[in-house]
Amino acid sequence: MTRPVALITGAGRRNTIAWAIAVALAADGWDIAFSHLGEYDRRMALGGDPDRDPAALEAELRALGSRVIALDADLADPEVPARLIAAAAELGPVRALVLSHAQGVDSGILDTSLESFDRHFAVNARAALLLVQAFARQLPAAGGGASGGGGGGRIVALTSDHVVGNVPYGASKGALDRIVIAAARELAPLGITANLVNPGPVDTGWMDEATRAALTAQQPTGRLGTPDDAARLVRFLVSDEARWVTGQLIHSDGGFSI
Repeated sequence: MTRPVALITGAGRRNTIAWAIAVALAADGWDIAFSHLGEYDRRMALGGDPDRDPAALEAELRALGSRVIALDADLADPEVPARLIAAAAELGPVRALVLSHAQGVDSGILDTSLESFDRHFAVNARAALLLVQAFARQLPAAGGGASGGGGGGRIVALTSDHVVGNVPYGASKGALDRIVIAAARELAPLGITANLVNPGPVDTGWMDEATRAALTAQQPTGRLGTPDDAARLVRFLVSDEARWVTGQLIHSDGGFSI
């Protein structure tokens, strides 16, 4: 049986949600294309080894039986999204698009530069729109499920409510939300579902000890979320079992948003 293909963005570091999603989907029988941006990971110093982690992820996915394509890609370039979809489609029609990349550099209302604002929207919103467009256009005619024959596909995007003191990030994530909700309605005739997952605070390398303690104190569960927590929901949303779930923004955050 032909394995379905998923494209996952933002999987450059071992501690990312995208890494956990890639491993989970590979274990479920998907072939995986993933993107990363080593320059960003090195500049942000969020942990991991940007020069080695993508190769380590590729090896881990292959060990799970997946065919793999790894792509270093700057999604601020408007030509890159179509190239990513085309490269992933070398494995076969891309049945799942998981948007887990993000530009995230803290700044507030008074200290956000125009350059920073534009780059956040280019990466977090414009690239998402272009990826969704290219994803929909490369699918066969609608009919069938995401992991079966025929057409149809799944879009899942990772989002966030964080905006105070992080205005360009939060505002661009808000734009992402609207794009994905529109895709759920407009692409439904193609057999495509589109949903958003808000995982709440997950330490993917950006928390210091004070932040970790403060956020843990706000969690009803008494612990922070993990990349695996988010991956469990995403693996459901891209499966045939979730074919009737679309247009939703799901808070899978251990009660943080209550």
